Amino acid sequence: MEWVLAAYYADNARKLHGIVDKILSKFGGISDKDMDDFYSLANEVFVEVMKGYDNTQSFEAFLYSCLSKRIRTEITKRNREKRRADYISVSIDTPVDDEEGITIGDIIADELTVEKEVFERSEEGYSRRMLLYLSRLSELQKEVLRLRSIGYLPGEVRKELHINAKQYAECCEAIHSYRNVSVL
Repeated sequence: MEWVLAAYYADNARKLHGIVDKILSKFGGISDKDMDDFYSLANEVFVEVMKGYDNTQSFEAFLYSCLSKRIRTEITKRNREKRRADYISVSIDTPVDDEEGITIGDIIADELTVEKEVFERSEEGYSRRMLLYLSRLSELQKEVLRLRSIGYLPGEVRKELHINAKQYAECCEAIHSYRNVSVL
């Protein structure tokens, strides 16, 4: 078994890394850090294979099948962890009160809001970027923005403008959308 160890770990474990690279080429989105993790995993598997090898098949085939199985298991585990994190994510637009239409974003304390930024100055004092932002909004969205900036609650805004909860939510989505806010 000394020759196996020497063959796979010669030239900085080039042969072992080659097998790992071949297996990982079937998967996408593998970063350099991930590659290092999988090379470390390959070292663990190699030791286990050395202990469990019984000469019934070629060593390379046995190693490849064990590595392939362990790498697939590890990738599955990592993907499950990512999905689990997505399940516990909560949108800032999640309603907390159906009657008032208040969202989590409405109750998070923050000094700087788009509403304050827009209406703290008169239109002549707006920067070029602020004017670009405003040009992307409809008249209804601007009015919702204005009312929110002076302290109206969502229900009051809807009542004042005679709009329903869906229209109000769509206006807020446009006001806070990355596409529009990114110009600020």
